[in-house]
Amino acid sequence: MRRAFLLAFGFIAAAGSAPAQQVDGAGVFSQNCAGCHAASGVTRAPQLESLRLLEPRFVLDTLASGVMRLQGMRLNISEMRAVAEYVTAKPLQMESFDPTVGRCPVPNAMTKISGAPRWTSWGIDLSNRRFQPRAMAGMAASDVPNLKLKWAFGFPETSHAWSQPTVAGGRVFVGSQGGRVFALDAKTGCIHWSFLATGPTRTAIVIGDWPGRPNAAMAFFTTIPGWLYAVNAETGEQVWKARIEDHPSTRLTGSPVVYGGRLYAVSASFEEGMSASGNYDCCTFRGSLSAFDVLTGKRIWKTAMIDGPLSVLKKNDAGRQLVGPSGGSSWSSPVIDPARRAIYITTGNGFSGPPQPLTDAIVALDLDTGKVRWSRQVGNDIFVPGCDRPGNANFSCPEENGPDADFGSAPILVHLAKGKDLIVAGQKSGTVWAVDPDASGKVVWHYQAAPSAAGEFGALVWGQAADDRNVYVPVSNIQDPPHAGGLHAVTLATGKRAWYAPPPSPLCAAGPGCTRAQASAPSVIGGVVFAGSADGGLRAYSAADGQVLWSADTNKDFATTNGVKAHGGSMIGPGPAIADGMLYVNSGYGSHGGRGGNVLLAYGLP
Repeated sequence: MRRAFLLAFGFIAAAGSAPAQQVDGAGVFSQNCAGCHAASGVTRAPQLESLRLLEPRFVLDTLASGVMRLQGMRLNISEMRAVAEYVTAKPLQMESFDPTVGRCPVPNAMTKISGAPRWTSWGIDLSNRRFQPRAMAGMAASDVPNLKLKWAFGFPETSHAWSQPTVAGGRVFVGSQGGRVFALDAKTGCIHWSFLATGPTRTAIVIGDWPGRPNAAMAFFTTIPGWLYAVNAETGEQVWKARIEDHPSTRLTGSPVVYGGRLYAVSASFEEGMSASGNYDCCTFRGSLSAFDVLTGKRIWKTAMIDGPLSVLKKNDAGRQLVGPSGGSSWSSPVIDPARRAIYITTGNGFSGPPQPLTDAIVALDLDTGKVRWSRQVGNDIFVPGCDRPGNANFSCPEENGPDADFGSAPILVHLAKGKDLIVAGQKSGTVWAVDPDASGKVVWHYQAAPSAAGEFGALVWGQAADDRNVYVPVSNIQDPPHAGGLHAVTLATGKRAWYAPPPSPLCAAGPGCTRAQASAPSVIGGVVFAGSADGGLRAYSAADGQVLWSADTNKDFATTNGVKAHGGSMIGPGPAIADGMLYVNSGYGSHGGRGGNVLLAYGLP
């Protein structure tokens, strides 16, 4: 579809700009888009302030073949072009990214990966702890106050810097909202290669060994519309491309994991949000976990979180119908447990009924077959955004809506004394759960970090981190300002609070998106917890008592290695990657109540 659209667009561009001039972009936006992108109180979708940061070409592609393709199907090409120019306040040009600017002057080879400092996945290890040992971190707690900005890289066509940076072989790998994946020099930020994928990438760029090719590596990542890629980590050349999901509402955000010659990837969807308009038959998507062969991209098995046939539950006079059961998205990276030959994921809410046992749950599956071994469900809600608004007569709404208490955070496998293990996961309800993998997920303890009525975006959102003693839990609550922000340290053995660091005063100026919410996943080295905030601040906390040791204010413009105009904003989603004396972190998130930005920042020691 994308290729066909671009060919059609090329014809229009060659013919002149008259079609776009005949369409009122503001009028098309007001009629078709303003309900989400300019509505008071709606924060899920980026508002005009954030859309201004984008390039019109990106908006056009997003409407034609990206995550907004269903909305774009209501518009013709001229209307899409007019909207793209209106929301960005820029004329549409054929190419806004110059791949030659910022290239490394001398293309040197990757250094070895095995045994060298690296951060190669969302959670750095198979357990998803987001903990970097000192030998790999290249810095100690005493070094942290000396961190200085070394370089900055600007993402083109972007208002969300939302991909988890990874580090391997002297390079930093990072995806972008504009659909480009970059391999940068870890010390200088120059570009070794860039790869244009089908759709935005917001997952970690996972680096794994290339079976049968000594000292070679592949980079794996997904794109939001449902694609899974493997590229040569050295050159950026595509090795294979596979489809994880082809449902039109697919939205892949959970980073894949690689282990034992297989790549494991989850799937998610924003279909419940599409149904809130009343013009959509809700819902048919079902979350899943799939295993793929690393070398070929061939799918080995796929396990859906909901099985059984779909059926029509009810229908209104206009012919819109509620279909179910559906939902069970998995938004985050899985955990691999080699000792038990198990893989653990967390799942989201249902989109339509009847209730299902694997939604809102921690789920354990067999690593080899994909068979579900056990699950621990915590709540069982069916949620559609907007259905809780007064006077909503949408027949796609469930009988009882919410409370939208699904798991957005990745699970963590922790090892305690005397061989005892726990699976720890944060829920949007504000609760951290610790369950026993040897007792079918029996709850060992739970800790309430924030009030349970936390709103659509939740209290605990993108992730937690753990060292040998504590799990570190940042609180978002971006829709509940009095309870927004704060960092909890919870003792792994008991589930009791070790310390609490209240949210500091915001670094940003007052205004939309300037909030103390901490929705970014933290990262840990020995003695230090790094946590980003929606106020644009990155802070280093003492792991002993929560005192702030160092902070960086990213609310500014940055000179970039690639010449792209860039500035920081809210830190939401991924956290820092730390390796070889450097810390890499993204800044900017132009939706979900945050402030847009488009920069990757690299901090290092003098």
